[in-house]
Amino acid sequence: MKKFIAVAGNIGVGKSTLVHLLTQRLGWKPFFEPERENPYLPDFYADMHTWSFHSQVFFLAHRLRIHRDLIQSPDSVVQDRSIYEDAEIFAQNLYLQGNLSPRDYETYYTLYQTLADFLPPPDLLIYLRASVPTLLQRVSRRDRAYERTIAPEYLEHLNQLYEKWIQGFTLCPVLTVPADDLDYVAHPLHFDLVARKVQEKLTGKEVVDFNPGEVTSFNI
Repeated sequence: MKKFIAVAGNIGVGKSTLVHLLTQRLGWKPFFEPERENPYLPDFYADMHTWSFHSQVFFLAHRLRIHRDLIQSPDSVVQDRSIYEDAEIFAQNLYLQGNLSPRDYETYYTLYQTLADFLPPPDLLIYLRASVPTLLQRVSRRDRAYERTIAPEYLEHLNQLYEKWIQGFTLCPVLTVPADDLDYVAHPLHFDLVARKVQEKLTGKEVVDFNPGEVTSFNI
C-alpha cells in the first residue's frame, strides 16, 4: 500500500538530508522543496516587511504543486517540509512580528485553508526538533548567501511556533526526532535508529528516546 511521509522542522535542521537517506533506505520517491529557488528570498531576508506576502504566496503555490505531484505518484513518497508549515509556522510568525499586515495575512491564510481542505494528509509526520545553536551551526555549514543574515531570535520564534503547532497537530501520527542528539549524517547508527522507528511507528505518536549507549550497540 502506498505511504506518504512528510518531514517537518526549522531552517537548517536536516530535513532534506533525512528525506534523501530515508528514500534510499526504503526505496521510496523523494519530493524536495521547490527546485527553483524562491526568487523573493534575497529581498525577503533584506526587507521582510515589504516582501513577506510575495514570498509566502510563492512557497504556497509551489508546495501545492508538489503535493499534487506526490498524490499522483504511484510510489510511496517522502516530502521535504509540508504545506502546513508554510502557513502555521512561517506566515504566522511573520504576522506576529508585524512583517505581514493583518489584511495580507487574512488573505493568505484563507487561501491556504481552502486549499488544505482538499489535500489528503500524510500517513506520518516526522518532526525534527533542534535548538537554535544547532540550527545556526548547520545553517552556517551549508553557507547559503541569503541565510547569512538569519537572526537567532528569528529561529527561536519559529521553534516556539513549531512546538505549539506539533502539540495540536492531529491530521496524522507524529514521530518526533531529537535532532540535537541524533546526527544521522556523521553517525550511520543514528540513522538506523530513526529508520527503524519510522518503519515501526507509521501509526501512533512517538518520540525517539535517544540513548547513546543503545545507539552505539545497536545492530541492524
